[in-house]
Amino acid sequence: MKTAFITGATSGIGKAAVMTFVAAGWRVVAIGRRAERLADLENRIGANQLRTCPVDVRDDAAIEAAFAALPEPFRQPDCLINSAGLSLGRGPFQQGEMDQWQAMIETNVLALLSMTRRLLPSLIKSKGIVINISSSAASYPYANSNVYGASKAFVTRLSLGLRSDLHGTGVRVTSVEPGMVETEFMLVRSGGDAAEHDRAYRGTGPLAATDIADTLLWIAERPARININRIEIFPTSQSLAGFQIAREE
Repeated sequence: MKTAFITGATSGIGKAAVMTFVAAGWRVVAIGRRAERLADLENRIGANQLRTCPVDVRDDAAIEAAFAALPEPFRQPDCLINSAGLSLGRGPFQQGEMDQWQAMIETNVLALLSMTRRLLPSLIKSKGIVINISSSAASYPYANSNVYGASKAFVTRLSLGLRSDLHGTGVRVTSVEPGMVETEFMLVRSGGDAAEHDRAYRGTGPLAATDIADTLLWIAERPARININRIEIFPTSQSLAGFQIAREE
């Protein structure tokens, strides 16, 4: 039985990935901040197939302690899914707030770096796979995506660089870049505004978190000779827009 380590496991794509990988017969180490949600997952799935680490991915000391406490069967990862991520702030860059930018960079960039570096020796040993959740915002800017899009561009570029550095080790690396997915993402971004969340998705036919989770499992279970470098996934309702032009009246 193979083992997947999944960050951001308490909601959205991360939680869907936990359920999908468990259903496919994987052991899972679920990592997330909300202990009550992780406890609910463990109660539903059972300790034989799931162990939880209720920690903030930005807290290196807590992560080290949580990983050290894992029982032996869960200590050797075959797959790391870096799903934890944040998008904060709703306005243009000139109205942005430094504390929100810092939280995004710490979560989307620095924590991903730390988690990958921590588990990479074991992944090299198992000839495993790293799957990073990036975003279509990494490649296609849109209004108010500024620092979030830049942080995801880092994830995409890092994935390609990591793939190059790991040449010959047998470790595979993939960047998954979804378009619109209906999760709690918009609730966080809007500061818990349920009406704004509903407006953002109403009538759009967005992807579901399970759509991305199914794709993650497909990538992870490809034969060892296959590496998916990058994959963009959009809902049918979403396509690329034209350039913006400001006209003087």
